[in-house]
Amino acid sequence: MSPRTTLPVVDATACCSSLTGGALAPEEAQRLARTFKALGDPTRVRLLSLIAAHPEREACICDLTDPVGLSQPTVSHHMKQLVDAGLVEREQRGRWAFYRLVAPTLEAMSVALRP
Repeated sequence: MSPRTTLPVVDATACCSSLTGGALAPEEAQRLARTFKALGDPTRVRLLSLIAAHPEREACICDLTDPVGLSQPTVSHHMKQLVDAGLVEREQRGRWAFYRLVAPTLEAMSVALRP
């Protein structure tokens, strides 16, 4: 088993503006749009919720295919979208990929939506 990567804790209030708190910088708006766009598909929202429901907010790809009723390649495609958006991180363990939520990204999205 490979060691886990520890992500730095980010103060979301220091780096992310609220959508209702004034004009966002173009880079911030683009970053937020990319992240929210990844959640524009109901399958990806469901996959994120399935991972959140697992112990340690981590799940194997093998545990995600049956609940969404899709093939492993299709689920892998959706998971790549979530990884690229920074919502989950992927770790290869032998032949299986495991996915873990990235809490700072979820917190930044939450902060961006607060009034």
